[in-house]
Amino acid sequence: MEVNYQPNDVAEPIQAPADRLMAARQIMQGEAAAIVRIAEQLDSVFLAVVDTLADCAGQVIISGMGKAGLIGQKLSATFASTGTRSLFLHPAEAVHGDLGRVDRDDILLLLSYSGETEELNRLLPALKSQTRLIVAITSSANSSLGRAADYVLPLGALREVCPLGLAPSTSTAAMLALGDALALSVSQSRGFTREAFARNHPAGNLGRQLSPVDDVMRPLDQCRVASCQTTLCDVLVKVSRPGRRSGAVMLLDAQQRLVGIFTDSDLARLLEQRRHAQLDHPIAEVMTTTFRTIASGQPLSAAIELLSQYKISELPVVDQLGVPVGMIDITDVVGLVTHAEQLQAAQQVTTCCVAEDGQLISVPMISPTER
Repeated sequence: MEVNYQPNDVAEPIQAPADRLMAARQIMQGEAAAIVRIAEQLDSVFLAVVDTLADCAGQVIISGMGKAGLIGQKLSATFASTGTRSLFLHPAEAVHGDLGRVDRDDILLLLSYSGETEELNRLLPALKSQTRLIVAITSSANSSLGRAADYVLPLGALREVCPLGLAPSTSTAAMLALGDALALSVSQSRGFTREAFARNHPAGNLGRQLSPVDDVMRPLDQCRVASCQTTLCDVLVKVSRPGRRSGAVMLLDAQQRLVGIFTDSDLARLLEQRRHAQLDHPIAEVMTTTFRTIASGQPLSAAIELLSQYKISELPVVDQLGVPVGMIDITDVVGLVTHAEQLQAAQQVTTCCVAEDGQLISVPMISPTER
């Protein structure tokens, strides 16, 4: 699937907006087509490399020069964050002492599209004597790098989609995609878990989603809580709390177990229906008795999914006995809920588009259950 993208001697400016967009689309389509072709050509060698990396007792040391080196740095970070110890070895620094980072239990993953990168190839004799084996991502097994490697993951002949046909673009996109496939396949082989991923990502929105709900919820002393036998009027008057106000009251039985909730929307409906007499009756008569909860210790991402799936604004957090310990309020996680809804919409898409002869075609996406 190659896009008919012809390089020019001069990168002439394009004036018309439609033509500029078409040129940008052709660049992306060209890279996508190359990645799809490489994906279709994966074979038993790829699986052998995955198994070898998964069994590595040392580190996966990645090296490359120039743009390939930048891709290597990203891949090293991906390996490390998904359960495989890894570091990036700069070829120029390696010959000035950093070869001391390499151990006999390590595996080298070397990146060079041409396979003839001088800075990388001059390291090969030293690397072969100091490491367990070498894996190469390069254009051909017949290159200098390919011949020196124990395993070669070939990219094949690629046309750079740079307007001049010179700047690494298709080749680096393909390296990145193949390297990601390698790292994530190794992670899957190792049985890497969400909990382990969370330990490696304690910061940012990602870390927050993987943290336990207990770290994010409003603790019980900041929530509105009452006995289900208390009158509705008394509940409204007496259970206010300072600070952030939650839109729901959690209602307990005599054993302090959660048996119902009463929301601002429930109150609005009562008033709209002019059921004012209910104000002096036990709130148990009008509380919602079918509601969603989440267990203490569950990841916040599970709470986000419930809030998004059932379009609810409050989610009580309970212990093993059904006793509430806190509340997740949508106002505290609204950004994460919006992101979850976008992901759910994306999961409804069953195909992705790649380029074939300059046109977009649909290719079935692989679902998580099919991987």
